Amino acid sequence: MSPINQEPINEVLAHYNFEVLDVINENYKEKKGVWWIKTPVGDKILKKVSCSEQTLKFLLSAVNHLTKNGILIPTVNRTNAGSDYVIINDVCFTLTDAIHGNNPSYDSPKELEIVVKELAKFHKASAGFSILDDLKPKEHLGTWIEGYTKLLEEMNEIYKEEVQSGGNTPIGEMVIAEFPYFFDRAQQVIDFLKGQEYKNWIDKMSEIGCLCHQDFAAGNLILTSWELYVIDTDSITYELPARDIRKLINKIMKKAEKPSAELLKTIIEHYQSVNPLTFAEWEVVKHDLMFPHLFLGAMSKYYDQKEPTWTTEKYMLKIREMAEVEKAMAAIYDNFSSIISNMFE
Repeated sequence: MSPINQEPINEVLAHYNFEVLDVINENYKEKKGVWWIKTPVGDKILKKVSCSEQTLKFLLSAVNHLTKNGILIPTVNRTNAGSDYVIINDVCFTLTDAIHGNNPSYDSPKELEIVVKELAKFHKASAGFSILDDLKPKEHLGTWIEGYTKLLEEMNEIYKEEVQSGGNTPIGEMVIAEFPYFFDRAQQVIDFLKGQEYKNWIDKMSEIGCLCHQDFAAGNLILTSWELYVIDTDSITYELPARDIRKLINKIMKKAEKPSAELLKTIIEHYQSVNPLTFAEWEVVKHDLMFPHLFLGAMSKYYDQKEPTWTTEKYMLKIREMAEVEKAMAAIYDNFSSIISNMFE
């Protein structure tokens, strides 16, 4: 019997007071899964959660805080016993209302504006959030220098091994050719982060409270009658807003037909109109954009074989693509300071 058929779905659903008309699996990865539940009172989304119960409590407390501050997130259904989740054999399951609508498009200026402003609103709504002592939070605040340095050093060791072996594979040859450029760029970022700007923002947000979605992108947003719902909140972390901003900007620029400084300026202006950052904070965002997350991530994925179903050719295409994307973005991101300077004149 496959693992998906061994899941206690009926046992979980028995904790809720409604008739089940149909159960449809959307995706499944053993440690987590998603099912659509058809009921007479509307569609529901059942999730098997991969994190611990204490981390789930943190996530639910974050969602509750954001919802109270105006962020539209699907309602969590309570069990017959009044709990926000069901736990069976130390595995947690949550049930939320399903939201019907469409993913927004970055190609639409209006929808792009809605997405960026909603991200700013999400960060603004996180103010005042505090982590309760008995919970186990997801937290990245203050970890960039250590994390980025570790990744860079690991990839540098691989680069050195490829150089020593003469790059006897197509991927090895590509890494030898491309890595020095990205190493220098990454080192510049790490040196900047050791300065006062990054530390000051950490100290400030430690006092205010800060939550990041970690994947605030079109695929995790549902637009319905010009109301934007935020879904897939399973990765919410305690972190600087810069993490979300960097990821969203990279996604928008990658998908744009013609990424440009003008598009970058538009994104920044939309965000700034809702949740203004200081010039120094935008400088932190700039440097996080400069760090070669995409190239180093693709490189790490290959050498750690994180995608077992991928062929060597697919890995090579991904590494090459990320190198090209990073270099194309660099010309735009290097003008970041002049773009934000105009907003503070």
